[in-house]
Amino acid sequence: MSTVVAQTEEPEFDLVEAALALCGGDAHATITALLDELRFVRGQLALSEAGMSVGFTRGWKPRFEIEGDT
Repeated sequence: MSTVVAQTEEPEFDLVEAALALCGGDAHATITALLDELRFVRGQLALSEAGMSVGFTRGWKPRFEIEGDT
């Protein structure tokens, strides 16, 4: 006996629209919120870098900037 699984197509999720919606459509408030979040995450990354030894992470070191051609 074979089971047929119906596949439904998920609608595309737009992260930009979702971020804007969280701030009531206000682009300035959205950018401010995202920059605040970035500042927080970078602070957490700095704390984790200070608290981890190289042996614990097997040589991995956190980066604060995106690598690539920007």
